[in-house]
Amino acid sequence: MNVMDVKVKQGRIEAEPAEVLVLTHYEGDSSLQEGAAVVDKALRGALRDLLKSGEFQGKSQQTVLFHTQGKVRAKRVLLVGLGKKQHARLDTVRQAMGIAAKRVRQAGVRSFATPLHGLTLPRTSRVDLAQAMVEGAILGCYQFNLYRSEKNSEPKDLTRMTVVEVRAQHLSEIKEGIRRGLASAEATGFVRDLCNHPSNVMTPARIAAEAKAIGKEHGVRVKILEQRDVAKLGMGAFLGVARGSHEPPKFIILEYRGTGGARRNGRNPKPIVLVGKTITFDTGGISLKPAENMEQMKADMTGGAEVLATVRAASRLRLPLHVIGILPATENMPGGRAIKPGDILTALSGKTIEVQNTDAEGRLILADGLAYATRLKPAAIIDVATLTGACMVALGQFAVGMFSNNDTLKKRVQEAGDKAGERVWEMPLWDEYFEQLRSDVADMRNIGGRGGGMITAAIFLSKFVGDWPWVHLDIASTDWSERERAYIPKGPTGIGTRLLIQYLIDQAETKN
Repeated sequence: MNVMDVKVKQGRIEAEPAEVLVLTHYEGDSSLQEGAAVVDKALRGALRDLLKSGEFQGKSQQTVLFHTQGKVRAKRVLLVGLGKKQHARLDTVRQAMGIAAKRVRQAGVRSFATPLHGLTLPRTSRVDLAQAMVEGAILGCYQFNLYRSEKNSEPKDLTRMTVVEVRAQHLSEIKEGIRRGLASAEATGFVRDLCNHPSNVMTPARIAAEAKAIGKEHGVRVKILEQRDVAKLGMGAFLGVARGSHEPPKFIILEYRGTGGARRNGRNPKPIVLVGKTITFDTGGISLKPAENMEQMKADMTGGAEVLATVRAASRLRLPLHVIGILPATENMPGGRAIKPGDILTALSGKTIEVQNTDAEGRLILADGLAYATRLKPAAIIDVATLTGACMVALGQFAVGMFSNNDTLKKRVQEAGDKAGERVWEMPLWDEYFEQLRSDVADMRNIGGRGGGMITAAIFLSKFVGDWPWVHLDIASTDWSERERAYIPKGPTGIGTRLLIQYLIDQAETKN
């Protein structure tokens, strides 16, 4: 993904010599925002005339583009609606900037300028506003055309965004927001790219190569456990899934140690451990999936891609944290050596699992990933996974399913999700659901029947984290979009990435 150059500039928006000025307006608001008001004065009331005529009402994601005829230095003005003010949140800004960037690009223009002053939300800092603006603009322009032989028909990427601020005292906050927005948007684009690659390219070996590249970032070390290493450790659940594939599995560990408060009392702080499901293609194994939409299973490694991107973002943001990412990477394929329904696997924790459905493989590889995470004595474990179709049934495509054994951790994750526009919805983690997982021949089985499928999957995972603070994020409802939205493309979305990064940013600020 190409990332545009984003800068903050002190000056007056009406004097900015831009290709396009992007201005926002709330539906039903009788007064123009501060930046729009000064531009309207220079345009001799042209913006107010648009509002009075009803041609532009400020409805959510509504746009009007017009030429300024030399009345200001900018060649064009783009008005973007924010919807009703009482419903506005940070994601409203993100969506507006995503729509604006698309419209600017459609006009054949490569750059635009926009003011931050006048755009306010209750209890929202300029840092957060600037971050949301940058994320929306960059992600709204995302496109993946690597495998198309004819690319001339694709709109050109935007190259520059300028945030104009009249008050010098606010520049440092806006710069920090831009810095965070760039890192977060770049990470999400990276995840989308990885998930858009076909599985004959994005193999476990390729995931390992991407991890090694991240190992060159500041403060990051990478360790790849090969099949023989994993076997010595006793990761029978992970290896059981990998048996049907000709692609060698990779157990990938990335460790980021931030500076500036990384050590306390001469000891390293407990790490935040992120575990991502990394099935580079999921056929279902012997319990073969239907052919319809199976091509989307190239994105069954979204969780792992998000962990990669989050560790890289933590490094680029120089967060003063200790973060470890774990990716059990393999394909789930049918074959002569593939596990079969009825087989029993012994996980790293020593627990035995009766495999009743080989398409419930994500929880098997996560069982060993989570058990490994507990050996690191973590401050928190967060796993992210395209785990269950039941998540889509329960929540549709606008909420991430969340389970947790720790009230403090789940509250922080929920707050990060709200701020990032990647909202979570808590589901129950009650022991009664484990009754559905009881096996006649092993400690548990890997499916619990149709009822509460998302919950029984989470209950299964909970048996491998002990009492360590843990959150499970089921992104199977949000990782793939059937249609294009404001800053979300059709196909892989990368949803969950910015939530994780925001959580780490919030943790870093709490520690300072």
